Amino acid sequence: MTLFRYGTETSDAIKKKVRIFAILVVISFLCLWMRIWYLQILKWQYLTGLSENNRVRMVTLPANRGMIKDRNGETLVSIRPAFNLYLTPEDAGDLTSSLDKLSQRISFDRKKLKKEMARSKSFKEVLIKGDISRNEVAFVEENNMSLPGIHIKAEPLRNYVFNNLASHTLGYLGEISKESLESHKDPKYRQGDFVGKNGLENIYESVLRGEKGHKEVEVDVSGRELKALRKLPPQSGNNLILTLDVRVQQELEKVMTGTVDKNMNGSVVVMKVQTGEIIAMASNPSFNPNKFAAGISPQNWNALVTDEWHPLQNRSIHGQYPPGSTYKIVTALAGLEEGVIKPDTSIYCPGHFKLGRGRYRCWKKSGHGSVNLHDALVQSCDVYFYTIGHRLGIDTIAKYAKRFGLGSPTNMGLSQEKRGLVPTTQWKLLNKKEPWLLGETISASIGQGFNLVTPMQQVSMISAVANGGILLKPYLVKRIEEPKGQVKKEFFPNIVGQLGADPDHLEQIRMALRDVVNGDRGTAKRSRLKNIIVSGKTGTAQVVRMKSNEELEKGEAIPVKYRDHAWFVAFAPYEKPEIAVAIIIEHGGHGGATAAPIAQKVFKKYFKLYPPSPAELPPQAS
Repeated sequence: MTLFRYGTETSDAIKKKVRIFAILVVISFLCLWMRIWYLQILKWQYLTGLSENNRVRMVTLPANRGMIKDRNGETLVSIRPAFNLYLTPEDAGDLTSSLDKLSQRISFDRKKLKKEMARSKSFKEVLIKGDISRNEVAFVEENNMSLPGIHIKAEPLRNYVFNNLASHTLGYLGEISKESLESHKDPKYRQGDFVGKNGLENIYESVLRGEKGHKEVEVDVSGRELKALRKLPPQSGNNLILTLDVRVQQELEKVMTGTVDKNMNGSVVVMKVQTGEIIAMASNPSFNPNKFAAGISPQNWNALVTDEWHPLQNRSIHGQYPPGSTYKIVTALAGLEEGVIKPDTSIYCPGHFKLGRGRYRCWKKSGHGSVNLHDALVQSCDVYFYTIGHRLGIDTIAKYAKRFGLGSPTNMGLSQEKRGLVPTTQWKLLNKKEPWLLGETISASIGQGFNLVTPMQQVSMISAVANGGILLKPYLVKRIEEPKGQVKKEFFPNIVGQLGADPDHLEQIRMALRDVVNGDRGTAKRSRLKNIIVSGKTGTAQVVRMKSNEELEKGEAIPVKYRDHAWFVAFAPYEKPEIAVAIIIEHGGHGGATAAPIAQKVFKKYFKLYPPSPAELPPQAS
């Protein structure tokens, strides 16, 4: 009886457990079904997207940067195809092994790569090395199975067709900095993009850069592309058409870099006097912007920034120099306009000028004797202009210098242009905390002392003399064109000021400048041309003060860095001025000996390309 009850109880317990188990099974299947329903019905779009993302990858397509051409359509800056080596960390597998193998044949900055990977997401590709050689491409392709996550992309690379030519004007590209990304937060840029860092590349970055495209590609587990699914093509940037003439620019740089003469540091600017168009602008020493195109190496960068002659400096707008005797044009016009002198006013030059106990020498130790304005400009007599300056006073001289645009940037279209310096009594009180001294006016009247100008200001000044007193804004870009050639924007001459001078006074100065070049006693004979009359003014700007004429005569024994700078400003033709030049040769000595011959070559090249009409040429001697 006991056994029966026990067996019955055992059977009931088993049935109860079976029921519980069955309920649990049903609940489990119900939960599983509900989960399947949730995933398949409610979340299918989200999960489909995740699945596609595992199989499909979005690839950025770089845009072709716009080209830069000269005034005649000659391409200065273009693009060329380059092979760039990338790494996608998510697909890399054993990254250390892959990089070890890669480094056997390809040199790259491993530390920089690791930093880039730390800043980037694992599925984002990181540049290992740009513009790799064909041999390096072959190595990667031959070993692609053992280099997972490492791949090559053919991408457009900036190409500066003439290497160093006009490099300071054109500028260069560099990788966008982390600070720029964070400050601008422009979605069009990402880490690793190259942007304009200097020159026109920087100023017109938004015009040149274009719009990136994208494509969706199917990849395998190793990250290799299998096929393209969808594609949004990139849009090329706009093109810049410049005012420069590459042929004149080449002539300038040939002269400056020693192909014709010895290597000379300095600047030459050539401008059309009636419009302000810059025909050529050279600064030497220069650099090759192609070295920046794929990312400059630390060694090359250090070599540039530590060079004692500063090749990255654009001397045309960043170089500030005493104007020397070219400033006598300003003093002469101020004297005429203020009635301090007349064209025929004679001043005796004994070789020095006395002011109190001070004695200010003329460059000609024996003196020039009695000279009028014309002779004083032609022979560059210092004493004549000392006398005028003393009569005018520094503030009156400064008033006319500012009318010429000196002491202010020309706003010619490149960044960080220097303003130079036109000293006044107020300026010295504010900046030096000292009163102005009469002797300082004497030095200032011939372009020494505190005076500072840039070559761009100088070419603007001499252009105003040539064109009758109109101060024009220099400019570099003629127009912006869309990729297919349609004109998007044009730039035109811009008058920024007037000298307000008596035309007869300007003509007196122009005639004197004509004879500076063409007269028997002129200081710029070496800039003469056979069939075209050149007019100009030489200048010698002191770097350090000489104690005596004897020291001056021993110029060749002075170390190069202490020698005077050589200036020459000029325009041509005299009858109907077309172009002007401003030349500064650092530590070049006398302007007539060093700078004037460069002007001759520039004018000769320009007028060979753009001959004046017969009516503009001087009559030929029979």
